[in-house]
Amino acid sequence: MKNVFTILGLLIATVSFGQSAKSTEDMSVSDIKINSLKISVEVDSAEDLESSFLVEDIEKLLDNMNEDEPVEFEIKCNGAQMSNGVKSSLSYKFKGNSKDKKNFLQRVIKIKKSAINYYKNKKQ
Repeated sequence: MKNVFTILGLLIATVSFGQSAKSTEDMSVSDIKINSLKISVEVDSAEDLESSFLVEDIEKLLDNMNEDEPVEFEIKCNGAQMSNGVKSSLSYKFKGNSKDKKNFLQRVIKIKKSAINYYKNKKQ
């Protein structure tokens, strides 16, 4: 019984001291800057991929980044289970830099199209 009260007391103390204090400072959204960005999307179908993200959303993230920061993008396409019991998959990944936003977004569009074509070709 003593152990139960000890554990219960430690749990209550941890929870009560673990609560964060409310910040009294006002924080503006304009104060936020992204120093590095890694986007990883895992999908099971072309429909999932088409609905998972928009290129415009990625463009907005890039606009909030500092110049000359690393960016990375990855799409992992999950497939059916193979005869050896392992689930098949295909990944597209590239790394870039925030100072070349136009090229980065063009690559995102190409990879998204390639991943959609992967699922379309699997159905045939």
